[in-house]
Amino acid sequence: MVSPERLDSLQIAFARLLAEFGIEPAGTYSHFDNLVAMYSQSHRYYHTLEHIAEVLKVAGRLRKFAENPNAVMLAIWYHDAIYDPKQRDNEAKSADFAKNVLEVLGVPSPTIATVTDLILATAHGTPHEWNADVRVMLDADLAILGSGETRYLRYAADIRREYAWVPNAEYATARVAVLDGFLARQRIFHTDVMFLEGEGSTRRNLLAERATLMSP
Repeated sequence: MVSPERLDSLQIAFARLLAEFGIEPAGTYSHFDNLVAMYSQSHRYYHTLEHIAEVLKVAGRLRKFAENPNAVMLAIWYHDAIYDPKQRDNEAKSADFAKNVLEVLGVPSPTIATVTDLILATAHGTPHEWNADVRVMLDADLAILGSGETRYLRYAADIRREYAWVPNAEYATARVAVLDGFLARQRIFHTDVMFLEGEGSTRRNLLAERATLMSP
């Protein structure tokens, strides 16, 4: 849940971002309201507007490393627009949703193509020819993993709540597999600044959660 003041700030940021593409603020309000409604769905505990705000904040710090920073910021707004933890195609559906909305708004086609590619990359699969924009996008999305202990514990608990229908043993097995996938990487963060700032704390957080899940 975000405060009314933070919500106002996010609305202003959303309008200013679209203004970079020549879109008048009045034409953005209904789209912002729709995003707020989507990120406020009752089955969401982590993938909420708070998550979007946190990712935008990190991306703001990293934008100088991006080739198309405005496309990255747009992708962040829409990357979890469609989120059903029981489905495996959320990224693809979110990318399609973003494409349709941004076409209506009049965002240039090359930017829309970049946005959809960035959203699809948030499936966090095996790295392949990731450009600077993808690296910034993914690092901002994963920054939560390197947060302080209190915030990380709340994050982990919120993820568990989104999968509340999964039995504990089954969840632990699946979650440990996810954690192991990240831990097996040579580096979790792609940009040097995030690697230096967050790699160590991220690995400690992941190992601590793993130990908790593996305990009797």
